[in-house]
Order: sequence, then structure tokens, then C-alpha cells
Amino acid sequence: MDELMRGRVYGADHDDPDPGPRPGHVYRELVGGPLDGLLLDVTGWTAKELAETAALPTELASYGPGGRATYGPRDDDPRRWDWRGDMR
Repeated sequence: MDELMRGRVYGADHDDPDPGPRPGHVYRELVGGPLDGLLLDVTGWTAKELAETAALPTELASYGPGGRATYGPRDDDPRRWDWRGDMR
């Protein structure tokens, strides 16, 4: 399953024949946690939003359906967002 998720964009439909990045979009790589290896589309996000932690809905987090995995920018490489934990 990990192999299937690599290079996929977070939120892409499982049926999408091309779940990878789209031209003209800006992405951050999610590192660690349940969404490790997925790309988060941050196209149109403000500088403030890009500096904050994002709580991303996922059934793969510790709390199952309705849970969220939190990710935030890495200090030395803001293109990579590290897992900060799970929340309800």
C-alpha cells in the first residue's frame, strides 16, 4: 500500500488514473505519520497558512473516521511538512 501512496496528492480519488501532481500547482511533501509520502496541494495558500500547522482529515489517523493528522513545515526545509500528531 505504501508504494501506491507515493507521489499521490492528498485527497485525490482512489479511482483517479493520475493521482499525481498537476502542472501549475504548488505542493508540500508530508513526512511521517499516516499520510507519509503524500503531497499536499497548497496552491493559493497565504504565507501565514504555509507557516502554520494543518489538521488534515483522514481515516488513517489514530482516531479513525473523523480523526485528523496534523502536519507543519520543517524549519530547515519548508517544502517538507513533518507529522506533529493526530487529533479528533
